[in-house]
Amino acid sequence: MTAAPLVAVATPVVRRWRPRPGAVVGVLMLVVVVGLTAIVPLLPGRDPMAQDLRAALLPPFTDPAHPLGTDALGRDLLARIALASAVTLGMTLLIVVMNAVIGTTIGVLAGWAGGKLDAVVTWLSNVTLAMPVVLLLIAVCAVLRPSAGLTIVVLGCTWWVGYARVTRTVAASLRRQDFVVSPLTQGADTVWVLVRHIVPNVWPHTLIIAATDIATIVLITSSLEYLGLGVQPPVPSWGSMIFDGQRHLAGDPWLALLPGLVMFLAVGGAQFVSQQFTAETRGGLLRTGGMR
Repeated sequence: MTAAPLVAVATPVVRRWRPRPGAVVGVLMLVVVVGLTAIVPLLPGRDPMAQDLRAALLPPFTDPAHPLGTDALGRDLLARIALASAVTLGMTLLIVVMNAVIGTTIGVLAGWAGGKLDAVVTWLSNVTLAMPVVLLLIAVCAVLRPSAGLTIVVLGCTWWVGYARVTRTVAASLRRQDFVVSPLTQGADTVWVLVRHIVPNVWPHTLIIAATDIATIVLITSSLEYLGLGVQPPVPSWGSMIFDGQRHLAGDPWLALLPGLVMFLAVGGAQFVSQQFTAETRGGLLRTGGMR
């Protein structure tokens, strides 16, 4: 599949973009998080794993060598928060992409084919919705060793139902439209019709769900990391850093507050931007009738 459907959707959205105050604030929040994630690892002497017990529990802004202080093992908090941001955001994007691809593919095929395949997909989506994700991951971790890869696989294969249900409805409503039936009656290949006429009209709905899912997935992955079911030590993550920092809340609260603040910026920024993106994309669908 080419990038043409995605470009066709994104171009009119960018042209119609009228940023609201919330969207501007959201972009600034995301810029802070992305800048922290991208720039800090390039700075010299920022090793998130290096320990120095002589410099343990330094408060923020008291040592130029450690601008945000250090943890109980003397590790630089700025470097560890930057690495934790890269880990958590990387996992989130992988999970969202996996769910979007799986859910959209299943939904389009079910909506196009109908019949038994549609019934099977409906049953499978109901079963998937009935399984609590956290309990499912705990059960899997009881058999397999907890890891970031396991979290990505489990969440990437269980959060697709929303994509499938929406795209299935859209695909089912489009398959009897004239612009779809006409090329089929003239001998066009089914795959070509799906790629040319169905997918471009399904992608906007997929992107809306994906935009709103980013903040949710960040919270879920961080919660799982807090419970020790995601990224394993010594690799840092927002959830694990908050868990470790809560032991020092009485004397050194910054150990939990700083990663929590960065997570708040990421989640809040994603929410503000996704609301703007959703409003613009839905407005475009209403003006065009959702079909091309």
